[in-house]
This record gives sequence, structure tokens and C-alpha cells, in this order.
Amino acid sequence: MEYKKIKHINKPWGYEEIIEKNNKYVVKKLFMRKGHQCSYQYHEKKTETIIILSGELSIITEKITLHLLPKETVTIKPYQKHRMRAEKEDSLYLECSTPEMDDVIRLKDDYGRKK
Repeated sequence: MEYKKIKHINKPWGYEEIIEKNNKYVVKKLFMRKGHQCSYQYHEKKTETIIILSGELSIITEKITLHLLPKETVTIKPYQKHRMRAEKEDSLYLECSTPEMDDVIRLKDDYGRKK
């Protein structure tokens, strides 16, 4: 067993905490403030599953917008363009993914961030 301190990273839309990162998977807890959204993006290799803990989180893709509530999940595959938005309330969710943490291609970003 190995003890690790959770890494807290502030984001313009809230924050993320890296709970576990190894060569097989990554687990993050993310908090998104009401009225905010992450980049419209895709991944070339990374697959991620989102699990809502509290609030309501919209998952916006090219074809559909899902409104997820606590205990609901969605899996996002490589090359699927997407973004998460906390439209109605603050939202807390887990992201469990493959380990490619830098595999982010930003297409649009409200905060002026590039790749």
C-alpha cells in the first residue's frame, strides 16, 4: 500500500484533484462552478468515464447534450468532441480515465487557454 497526497489544481472554472495517477489509469475529482464550462475538446488516445457526485452536469458533444444527475455516468471515447458545463448549479464529479493526462486538443476555450 502506498500513501499519496491528493494534488489540487485550480482551474478557471473550479478545480480538479488528482486522486490516483499510475501507468494504467487516472482518477480525478473535479468541481465546476455554476455557469462555467471546460474547453470544447477531444483526445486522441484518452478514454474517460464521468460519474456525477453532486449537482447537474451537462455533457455537450457534436450530436447531443446530456444532463447528468448524481450517480449517472457517461464514457467519452477518443476523438469524440465534448465539453462539460455546470449550467444550473455547482457540480462535483469523478473522472476515471486512461493515463494520457496531456492528451487534450482544445477547440474552443472561454478562458483563452491553448492546447
